[in-house]
Amino acid sequence: MENTTGLPGHVLARPVPTADDVSLYRGYSADIAAGVAVISTLLRGRDYAATVSGFLSVSYDPPTMLVSLYAESRIAEAVTASGTWALSVLGSRHRSTADWLASPGTPVEGLLAQIPFRRGAESGAAVIDGSLAYFELRSTAVHAAATHILVVGEVLSMGTLMAGVEGMDPLVHFGSAYHRLQN
Repeated sequence: MENTTGLPGHVLARPVPTADDVSLYRGYSADIAAGVAVISTLLRGRDYAATVSGFLSVSYDPPTMLVSLYAESRIAEAVTASGTWALSVLGSRHRSTADWLASPGTPVEGLLAQIPFRRGAESGAAVIDGSLAYFELRSTAVHAAATHILVVGEVLSMGTLMAGVEGMDPLVHFGSAYHRLQN
């Protein structure tokens, strides 16, 4: 489509974006820096976990967060079914954990066998050891959003599993890759 605004850029085809539109969007949106976390839940005695970069604080009063999950994923189904979940914010030392839990086709059995974690007292979900921060949440709303669901949750408990603030080095997703922040 022709751009008549005078802005340099690309206008998406309507009502349905083309494959080129989607490709351009994917490229531009990959340049949005985001923190990296692991969402986890415990459902019928089995751990489910995945790497996410689409999460945010929604409200301070009451403490509320939101996470975006691919609607067809195991983690989306498990979080929706269980109703409680944990979000562990990762540091740069967790890159291998982020890679593993972002990999397609990870096994259901033994998913967390090589990842040090503790059980959350409120959710029973895995909280990754050494997390910069963790939150245990109870889902309060689930909204469909294109190919994803947005899960809103009230915070039940929170904390850190770091020994101190020294060495606080968050893992960041930018340009379709994981990075550390440089001092």
